[in-house]
Amino acid sequence: MQRHESMINPPIEGLLDLADSKFRLVTVSAKRARQINSYFGQLGEGLGASIPPQITSTARKPLSIAFEEMDAGKIVPIEPPDEPEEVEGLDADGELLEGTTEESADDADSADEGA
Repeated sequence: MQRHESMINPPIEGLLDLADSKFRLVTVSAKRARQINSYFGQLGEGLGASIPPQITSTARKPLSIAFEEMDAGKIVPIEPPDEPEEVEGLDADGELLEGTTEESADDADSADEGA
């Protein structure tokens, strides 16, 4: 299969190899672009709450800078951990919390199902 040259530098094909999926590439790069945009927005205020760009770039757009950071290996997409569902009256392991009876936990479950 022949790949066509694109005007985007770094090439999207290489970024897709780094991110493993289109969805992860879009979410990671968009989140980082928002962080970069926030950094440039608060630059004169002296707050220092945002992380500055990790590379020197001639690009002016935050998304282009985010792509370049991913290509340079400064931003690494990872799989987020699965978070267990929280049920009222139960802890993360599914055990009853202290002071909770089985009836009140069952009532909370049935109320959730009816909503």
